[in-house]
Amino acid sequence: MNYFIWVKILKRPAYFFLALTTTFLVFTLAVWLPNIPLISKVLFTSVPVYEKVALLFSLYGSIQTNFSLLSVLVILAVALLSGLQIALLIFFLRKVTLNKSTLNLSALGFGGLISGLFGVGCAACGTLILTSGLTFFGATSLLTLLPLGGGEFGLLGVFLLSLSIYFLTKKITEPLVCR
Repeated sequence: MNYFIWVKILKRPAYFFLALTTTFLVFTLAVWLPNIPLISKVLFTSVPVYEKVALLFSLYGSIQTNFSLLSVLVILAVALLSGLQIALLIFFLRKVTLNKSTLNLSALGFGGLISGLFGVGCAACGTLILTSGLTFFGATSLLTLLPLGGGEFGLLGVFLLSLSIYFLTKKITEPLVCR
């Protein structure tokens, strides 16, 4: 496997910017998600705009206090892998025409991103999205049975994104000929 293709692709400013932007957006989503009620309350009040912006930026500091070490590592890994996966996928899509294997790789990467976000949570409340979703079914106590309290979903997301990147890298480096 030629992983130097990542460096070759990311040396191009457009792909580097795409990977960086995707990484930032996924990271921001993961950090802001637990604070949606606060964000919506402040954004729709008469608070000055500069204070609203200051609040949004101050929420990045919550990663130190609101998340366990496992959650922080999962957030960083999912964000970085998502950025790399999107850049590689766009490169690949521009290289070849859209076909079934391309759609499978896209679905695998998207599944990894979603699963990774399911594993995001704080030390006190556990997995954020899963806890919120499972509350409707009364199944939040099931998360306590898992050894990592739902962090397994984050690790699954990292695994699926890594798998997607592996197969995507393999597809990019393969010659464009039929077998």
